[in-house]
Amino acid sequence: MSRPVKRSLTLNGHRTSVSLEDEFWREFRTLADAKGQPLNALAAEIDAARGVDTGLATAIRLYVLRELQAGRTPR
Repeated sequence: MSRPVKRSLTLNGHRTSVSLEDEFWREFRTLADAKGQPLNALAAEIDAARGVDTGLATAIRLYVLRELQAGRTPR
């Protein structure tokens, strides 16, 4: 497992950053591609659905985990 790396995103016109491990980032990109969505659009969906007590990086990790567990990640 790699260390988290800070990555830039644009959510609803606002720049932000998240720190994610390479493994989570790759799967996140794969999921966005599989859905035919830009990465920033998927991040905005995840951001809108997360609770106020959950950070964006955590919400992305949990989203990726749920998708992997459900078998929705193309291999």
